[in-house]
Amino acid sequence: MVVPNLKEAMKRSKENGKVQTIHYVLEEELKGIAKGKRYFIKTYGCQMNEHDSENIKALLEELGFSQIDCMEEADLILLNTCAIRENAHNKVFGFLGRIKNIKEKRPHVIAGISGCMAQEEVVVNEILKKYNYIDLVFGTHNIHRLPQLLSAVLSKKESQIEVFSKEGDILENMPFKRDSKYKAWVNIMYGCDKFCTYCIVPYTRGRQRSRKKEDILEEVNSLKKQGYKEVTLLGQNVNAYGKDLEEKYRMEDLLLDVSKTGIERIRFVTSHPWDFTDKMIEVISTCENIMPYIHLPLQSGSNTILKLMGRRYTKEEYLTLFHKLKEKIPNVSITTDIIVGFPNETEEDFLETLQVVEECKYDSAFTFIFSPRVGTPAAKMEDTISKEVKEERLQRLNERINYYSKCANESYKGKIVKVLIEGVSEKDEDKVMGYTETMKLVNVKADKATIGNIIDVKITDVKTWSMDGEAV
Repeated sequence: MVVPNLKEAMKRSKENGKVQTIHYVLEEELKGIAKGKRYFIKTYGCQMNEHDSENIKALLEELGFSQIDCMEEADLILLNTCAIRENAHNKVFGFLGRIKNIKEKRPHVIAGISGCMAQEEVVVNEILKKYNYIDLVFGTHNIHRLPQLLSAVLSKKESQIEVFSKEGDILENMPFKRDSKYKAWVNIMYGCDKFCTYCIVPYTRGRQRSRKKEDILEEVNSLKKQGYKEVTLLGQNVNAYGKDLEEKYRMEDLLLDVSKTGIERIRFVTSHPWDFTDKMIEVISTCENIMPYIHLPLQSGSNTILKLMGRRYTKEEYLTLFHKLKEKIPNVSITTDIIVGFPNETEEDFLETLQVVEECKYDSAFTFIFSPRVGTPAAKMEDTISKEVKEERLQRLNERINYYSKCANESYKGKIVKVLIEGVSEKDEDKVMGYTETMKLVNVKADKATIGNIIDVKITDVKTWSMDGEAV
């Protein structure tokens, strides 16, 4: 048994040689050991977690598992978890009650937890104390060890808990069962060294470490040959790509090289304003296949709160960058993240955030009430704001965000835009759906044969979060 250790997860060494690249290979004797068995996986959290689940699915299917959508009929139930907010944390523990009921009826079922929550010391301690029916716990650093851990569970009939608290390594040659045939996630880096005071990610994902450009470009070229139309470059802070490499090769260089592969659409998430360079803006503005969509987290419009958050920029610096993006990148769509109710946020601090929203008029935003995470500096800060005040501020914020989101969509009405058609619309089975270059969801009146293609669409109607259109 290897359990997580918060003190170890906090460490950062000065030795560049710490990061090692692990090339995944599955032992022959493990292939097919779960033939005939079925798995159910539920994913919480960010795009990185979604991509991790694509990895986990492929590993399971190499063992012989097949995927099933009905949890009650599965032989393996796995929750790939998120630790960034208390809400996701509570949902996972609530879900464990359902799993317990299933295991009481079908004792052979294997129940597992992976992802960022599994990296938290307090979570694993709680599992050991109260949830002894959990058979498998592994973290973000040892996904490649899943076959060996499951083999041990199946053969020894005993639980396996293995969570490494380390700065992190880089995994290559990992298999993926991708959720889409047309757009793909591509990891360019792992971990984060920013240590914002409210964020648990540097502890659950490890130190910042960049993949080699050759491995990234090989993956993108392979995806293009397979017919993929779009890639999204992933990292906790993609703008810092390359800072840990000996070679002077940064995000702007990678973006340019990925653009040269000729793949039709390129996106990247998530950006930290601190590392967004003028050279990046220049590359984005001049490369037609890099989409004019930027997710640029604000978190707060108050310099006082930004300093307490450890964000490393001021409101004025953020706004300078924002307007530079708007000026230099034609038709750019900018979205953001905002936290309200950070410890001791005053009404004046909150009004400063609203002022930034009024100035930026974001296309959309992910908004949250501050959620204390055990082990982070912010969790130890005295908080004098009531829950009612926080909820009222969130409501006021969302009213403005929704207003400007609708306004941004209104500007598309009657225009012809390019949309990558991804599948059948959830709203209307007679329509298809996809996203514009600026990341706007469109439900399109078009033939299902258009799925997988980038087509011209005339926007006929707009809503706050989506638009309607018809194929031209």
